[in-house]
Order: sequence, then structure tokens, then C-alpha cells
Amino acid sequence: MVAYPNPEGIEIHFAQLDRGGQLGDLWEAARIAEVKPGTIRVWVTRKKIEPVLVGKTGPVFHLPTVKTAAECGAKHKPADPAANSRGPHRHAA
Repeated sequence: MVAYPNPEGIEIHFAQLDRGGQLGDLWEAARIAEVKPGTIRVWVTRKKIEPVLVGKTGPVFHLPTVKTAAECGAKHKPADPAANSRGPHRHAA
């Protein structure tokens, strides 16, 4: 089960016809979410979002769904930003 499911196929079709720009590739999804494309790939593998379809050029995403998933943020945000980074850190004694 995906955390942020796409709307039904017919709704996506009519939204694409009416407003345009509702669907995008990996790079457009990353731009909308303000993350790197690798983060979008991680979201897909962790079942946060899913592509609408996968074609010869790669996955196609429903951009409003990606934006909603990005606005909700991560499940866990550490109080100390350095706690989420890699590498040696100096800890208070």
C-alpha cells in the first residue's frame, strides 16, 4: 500500500487535458518536490509514492501527488540536524 496514492486513471486523464502539466518525469518530480532525483527513487522503493506509468523513457509521476508527499515531510526529524548527517562529529563532553 502506497502512503500517497495517485488519483484514479480517468481523473488523471481529464486533469491532464484541462490543466496540462499534471504529469512529469523523474526530474520534474524532483524539481516540484525540491529534492534530488535519488530521493524520488527512494520514495518509490519505500512506497511513499508510485509512478503513474513506466514507459521507455522512465517513470512518469503525478506531480500534485509528489508535491503533497514532499510537503508532508519525513516521518522522523532529529532535533539535532547533525544527527542526520554522516561522518565524524564532535560531541559535547
